[in-house]
Amino acid sequence: MENNAQPSLHKATFAGGCFWCMVTPFEELPGIHGIVSGYTGGHTVNPTYEEVCSETTGHTEAVQITFDPGLFPYRKLLDIYWRSVDPTDGEGQFHDRGSSYRPVIFYHDEEQHREAEASKAELQASGRFDKPIAVAIEPAVEFYAAEEYHQDYHLKNPLRYKYYRHGSGRDSFIERHWNTSKDKEALHKELRQRLTPMQFEVTQNNATEPPFRNEFYNNTEPGIYVDIVSGEPLFSSRDQFDAGCGWPSFSQPLHGGSIQERQDFTHGMYRIEVRSREADSHLGHVFDDGPKPGGLRYCINSASLRFIPKDRMEEEGYGSYLSEL
Repeated sequence: MENNAQPSLHKATFAGGCFWCMVTPFEELPGIHGIVSGYTGGHTVNPTYEEVCSETTGHTEAVQITFDPGLFPYRKLLDIYWRSVDPTDGEGQFHDRGSSYRPVIFYHDEEQHREAEASKAELQASGRFDKPIAVAIEPAVEFYAAEEYHQDYHLKNPLRYKYYRHGSGRDSFIERHWNTSKDKEALHKELRQRLTPMQFEVTQNNATEPPFRNEFYNNTEPGIYVDIVSGEPLFSSRDQFDAGCGWPSFSQPLHGGSIQERQDFTHGMYRIEVRSREADSHLGHVFDDGPKPGGLRYCINSASLRFIPKDRMEEEGYGSYLSEL
């Protein structure tokens, strides 16, 4: 099935067990325009949930994502997919068993096919898992949206979703196999080679650089700011303002999904820490004393950022963000 979304939008279809749990990993990412839970891969038309669960239709539960590859490329969606499933279990996922829960990457064109195969081979070669990677890679076929009560289930039934997800063993599996101490040691070794001591301490150890003695606190050039570690887009010069605090300040991030917030009780204070979503770099804090209408001030360390000037954005692969300036 061809990738026939709007010209600037593509579709990605992933099966990874219960579709309730396959929405949240993707929903807040930049460039995501919609996620539909549904059924695909089988031989019946417009199947119901009960029919799919009977294991007689050939369908599997899946999510279909509409996304802008200029803002979030397919390869990054694949990376998130692998970190959301047990890729060694081809007979189901966690405590959901049977073909209707089998993990599958459904590709919509040959480019997605090549990227999926390469990504799978890379994961297999990494040695992260003792067992072979068992996720199937198949051409996308007709996708049928599931019943309305299944759409955004985590929002409609948050408590039940929380208990279901925890009880399934999905989160504990992910925690055991990703972001391990070995991963962190390897990352820190690599980052010490390419970051300055200040950049390393700020992004990895939550340090704070001196006010007024940092690179971007008074920058007025148009462009975007990306994570110094991963290159993920974070803030636009359009939203930067002089807060008089000595650090770069922004009224909002480029996309809500590009950052994550955590409670911070260090130094005898209560604050909201801001971290990048992809690299989990410490960025700074967000306060409620910013300009209206939002009233927020994202106070960010220059050491966490790399600035891409407007005239270099296209060259460096950030052309899709020119409209955000």
